[in-house]
Amino acid sequence: MHNIRHSSHPLVKHLINTIRDYTLPSVLFRKYVGLLGQYLLFEAMQEWPLKPKKITTWIGEMEFGQIDQKELVFIPILRAGIPMMEGVLEVLPEVPVGFLAMKREEQTFEPTIYYKRFPKLQGKTAILLDPMVATGGSLSDAVDVVKEEFPKRILSLNLIAAPQGLEHVSQKHPNVTIHIAQIDEGLDSRMFIRPGLGDAGDRAFNT
Repeated sequence: MHNIRHSSHPLVKHLINTIRDYTLPSVLFRKYVGLLGQYLLFEAMQEWPLKPKKITTWIGEMEFGQIDQKELVFIPILRAGIPMMEGVLEVLPEVPVGFLAMKREEQTFEPTIYYKRFPKLQGKTAILLDPMVATGGSLSDAVDVVKEEFPKRILSLNLIAAPQGLEHVSQKHPNVTIHIAQIDEGLDSRMFIRPGLGDAGDRAFNT
């Protein structure tokens, strides 16, 4: 799976194992998920090109390299992707944001898309934000939807994945780079990641 980037950073592993704690209050869960989103963004953009931009410094106007935020679009998968969105927007606050809402059917485990609202994606880099990659069905379908808008490139930032889910997405979308904080053991009979986090959306929003 050449398009998978598995983080080995000790701080990333520390935060992943911190949010596994089921007694962690929702406010801290959201905070740490946001921080993990930031760390994955740092890794994903490690070799990103900088464009010259004139700014006013204390000694006058000068030109420095900065990331062109208008060339990016963040797309959180609702609802669990919202804390990741809040984290990455603290780093790049001018990046446009699109929204994609998906729900997994409890009986068939198939994802259903029920809301989509994107800014212009054509020629831009779309960055998907979703904590969990279980079967890979939701992420794969999300990529299908995003590809319909003709972005230049698609990246996915994810916290925890099952090997089966990553393999599914990697085979179907080999041109999408997935930055993952932790690859866990696998899936249980209910298609939840083990050991995983439980339901990230429920934990983030106390439902």
